[in-house]
Amino acid sequence: MLSVRLDPEIEQRLQELATRTGRTKSYYVREAILAQLEDMEDRYLALARLENPAPRVSLDDLERELDLDG
Repeated sequence: MLSVRLDPEIEQRLQELATRTGRTKSYYVREAILAQLEDMEDRYLALARLENPAPRVSLDDLERELDLDG
């Protein structure tokens, strides 16, 4: 369970959307979170990899490892 405080203007917009469409405010909050969550995960993963880069592998080494060099 999660509790979120919204500015009154945002709350009003959300309420109007819910009323006009017959859906709940919770439905739209959940949809908004899902729409942004993947992008946020990708961004933070990319930043973490920039801070702690993994060892690099050359294409030749990768092809040898996958037995694609022949």
